[in-house]
Amino acid sequence: MSLDLSALEDEPRLLIEVHLKPVQGSRFQPTGFPDLGAATFKGFDDDGNNVDCLLVESAQSMANRLEAVCWNEAEGDLVEPLQGLPYVKSTLPDGSETDSIREAHRLNSPYIVNSQAFDDIREEIGFEANQPFDRRKLAAALLKYDPSSLLHGVFLEKVGGVVRLPRVISAFVEANGIEVAAAGGVKFDRVQPGTGKNTLYGKAAEGYGNVPYHRDEYTARSITAYFNIDLAQLRGYGLGHDAEALLTAITLFKIQKFIRDGLRLRTACDLEQGGDVVVKRPDGFSLPSLDDLSKELPGLIKSASLHFADPPITSVTYDKSHKPKKG
Repeated sequence: MSLDLSALEDEPRLLIEVHLKPVQGSRFQPTGFPDLGAATFKGFDDDGNNVDCLLVESAQSMANRLEAVCWNEAEGDLVEPLQGLPYVKSTLPDGSETDSIREAHRLNSPYIVNSQAFDDIREEIGFEANQPFDRRKLAAALLKYDPSSLLHGVFLEKVGGVVRLPRVISAFVEANGIEVAAAGGVKFDRVQPGTGKNTLYGKAAEGYGNVPYHRDEYTARSITAYFNIDLAQLRGYGLGHDAEALLTAITLFKIQKFIRDGLRLRTACDLEQGGDVVVKRPDGFSLPSLDDLSKELPGLIKSASLHFADPPITSVTYDKSHKPKKG
């Protein structure tokens, strides 16, 4: 088939939702935050009634998860349908490697920007202090070296304070109608159960003794994953039809592959699709299947390859003493 994206041509947003459910049982463990715990809040159901809600997965975490489903850990490279996409690989002093796909800050990773080779990327970004910054140059440089940074956002503050782009694709998971499922257990020490005055080995703070603990899990009336693709922002970069079609297809691939393969968010938060994938906006657009996207992506990558670095994988060597030049 030929991928038909014509229904998106004049649309500002593509909004997608999918209901999820636990693979087994009804309990799940949400994301937690230091000094906050689970992020609960008051929301509303479809009838306008006040309900207790919960953030199951944050936008920051979802950005990393949408990247993770594109990476083949066994092969140490992008999954097959995405082969040929550019990214930056950095060699560390001990010979190990990291890259802009797996780094949390993507192209802004300190293991990438602190390298001699990054100076060439910085020149193409075109930032100069005390001059208006053309973000289209940044977008073109990201497309050339690391489209994932273009899709998931980047802030290259070591180049300049205005060298940033927001996410083209953002996502989060929420639950509503929640109830706390209080649980707990004990860390069992078969050698020294107690931690009183005359303990032989050490105290609980050092990892010794039986240590009871508690944990709040949750149940919910519904769990929903939300995806937002900013089509207007993408078109505003002026990258051309081939690049825009490719980047849109990559976002749809990430969503479909996450729904199929990426829903084990934590050991106690193993979810699966619980309903159809629903396109909320625009009307009339049907989300292509993962199989169809996988078949179309190699051709789209080839069509847009004139915009890419040659070779597409840019190799750099991390040098802690090297600091990127500022404009």
